[in-house]
Amino acid sequence: MAPVATSLPDASHLAPLRDGRREPLPVVPAIAPLLPSGALRPGTVISVTGSTSLALTLLAGASQAGAWCAAVGLPGLGLVAAGEHGIALDRLVLVDAPGDAWATVVATLVEALDVVLVRPAQRRSESDVRRLSARVRERESVVVAIGEWSGSDVRLAQTRCRWEGLGPGHGHLRARRVEVQVTGRGAAARPRTAVLWLPGPGGGAEPIVAPAVSPVVAPVVAADRPAVVARTA
Repeated sequence: MAPVATSLPDASHLAPLRDGRREPLPVVPAIAPLLPSGALRPGTVISVTGSTSLALTLLAGASQAGAWCAAVGLPGLGLVAAGEHGIALDRLVLVDAPGDAWATVVATLVEALDVVLVRPAQRRSESDVRRLSARVRERESVVVAIGEWSGSDVRLAQTRCRWEGLGPGHGHLRARRVEVQVTGRGAAARPRTAVLWLPGPGGGAEPIVAPAVSPVVAPVVAADRPAVVARTA
């Protein structure tokens, strides 16, 4: 297992600029349909409710592409779990218990890192949330918040889940089918629902592909054929 990062990087790793703005960060293919641009758009906050696994998976594509990430306020997050979700541990900064200084910690991390995963403090002020949202926009980083975040650009809520693979008294859990409701602001303002495997049979997030349906060709019946009239001389 790769060691977890113990210091912050300089700004040279940040996503390159395009027309004066940072380019979107990739996500794994199964997650792309949940986001308006199909990627993590710099300068935005995404809130996730109902699933820590979904929040971690949001970081995977960017982390695998070289982005630096942080996890703040998740003391129960193990390195094995982070690695299993596809997060590069050598580019992951962990702050287990920031306490009352959580807003200061997050503000510092968005200055230096690409993506910050945070579970906000239970007792937090709306002014802290607004200031952090403004800092995220200014620094063009991405915050993924576990729980409610007032004014988030995209809100993902896992509303249903069902494990697959168990039969009557036998079998193994192979995959979990989850239903995610997507709402937000701007391009995400129109509510919609997406379904995916999390995890899928292969262990990671996977899209649910509907089985192909062959076209049905209607048989020709006798009534459809033109009648033949026999004539006699």
